[in-house]
Amino acid sequence: MKAVGPCTPPSVTASTLTPTKHTTFRCCTLTQPVKKSIENQSMNNLERLLDPIEYKSNTCCFTPRAVRLGKRWQEYQGIQNWDGLLDPLDDNLRGEILRYGEFVEAAYKSFDFEPSSPTYAKCRFPKNTLLDRSGLPQTGYRVTKHLRATSGVNLPRWVEMAPTWMSIQSSWIGYVAVCQDKEEISRLGRRDVVIAFRGTATCLEWLENLRATLTRLPGEDGSGAMVERGFLSLYTSGTAMAPSLQEMVREEINRLLQIYRDEPISLTLTGHSLGAALATLAAYDIKTNFKGVPMVTVISFGGPRVGNRSFRRHLEKQGTKVLRIVNSDDLITKVPGFVIDEDDDMSKKGDVQMAGLPSWIQKRVEDTQWAYAEIGRELRLSSKDSPYLNNVNVATCHELKTYLHLVNGFVSSTCPFRATARKVLSNQPREKVQI
Repeated sequence: MKAVGPCTPPSVTASTLTPTKHTTFRCCTLTQPVKKSIENQSMNNLERLLDPIEYKSNTCCFTPRAVRLGKRWQEYQGIQNWDGLLDPLDDNLRGEILRYGEFVEAAYKSFDFEPSSPTYAKCRFPKNTLLDRSGLPQTGYRVTKHLRATSGVNLPRWVEMAPTWMSIQSSWIGYVAVCQDKEEISRLGRRDVVIAFRGTATCLEWLENLRATLTRLPGEDGSGAMVERGFLSLYTSGTAMAPSLQEMVREEINRLLQIYRDEPISLTLTGHSLGAALATLAAYDIKTNFKGVPMVTVISFGGPRVGNRSFRRHLEKQGTKVLRIVNSDDLITKVPGFVIDEDDDMSKKGDVQMAGLPSWIQKRVEDTQWAYAEIGRELRLSSKDSPYLNNVNVATCHELKTYLHLVNGFVSSTCPFRATARKVLSNQPREKVQI
């Protein structure tokens, strides 16, 4: 494959930015007050790592020009595990990653984060205007389902006396959107269904994140597949008034598969942080519970570890494709638990590689509830590689906007950032910090 080198685009002015259909102009910025609050955060304030940082958006070219994927769409959805597309990063794949990242950003922008608001923890927009009002006009997609996640944490009675926002048990977590535009379907080579999840926002979601031990999947066949307890709780818990996220995903996917069963279709699940973990669980659940399901792909940003090696083998066996976008400077991608081995060849043999330790100790360690595995194919980036980030700290390294900037600028592991990444940032007002 031809290597992708740095590119210097022609100069861009405000007058030349004329959006057309299926072309999105985006950029994310942080104001100075937010910058100062980020710089003052300490390593001990881990709660902020999974919380989104408020931001403002201004228009500038952020997404590469849309190209026709045609018959190669399965390649970009991971049918060959993205071999030859990641280093250097294929420009078409870059565009698809950024496009799905913007669907996740829309989930953040649609959520009401204000605890004093009467609509706290709900979606701010109705389905028919969600994408437009969250800054994604003319995508060719239509939102068909709001999704909610419910915490299974049992709260003590004293919480009843606490502010309502502390005990919100069920909250809006994302949405399902279906590509409906004929031109976009033609460009993509199939009809695409997107399931997008935001990251941690409520107190109970944070408590679920802390339930980091592994637990067995319900109904698993004795293979030992285990996933993080808190993530599974958010996916499967429900109440008499609120169905579980699992039930809502299954119901909507079943409906869509019936409607579009006679045409090429893909299911793309995407999320950031907690949303990345939920996207992985939902993808596994869809593949497990629907026969003849089309291609299922996960595009995750800054996701924590989700399950053990048996869970990873289940995903690989069922054909679920996972592309993990990882910032090597992001602490969240290194938790929870620990990874016993990093060697794919060894892991496929079922061996635990811990040099110098007897086999019985290795097996004992593998059986603990803290032994996780890295899942899927990884695109590894680093905040330190970008010459355009003014802040490289614990909080900003985890931000979705940082991830999108890094993807936009990444060429390869041995090449500097693309010149286009600098162009994007240099178009912004000086008094704002671009990430």
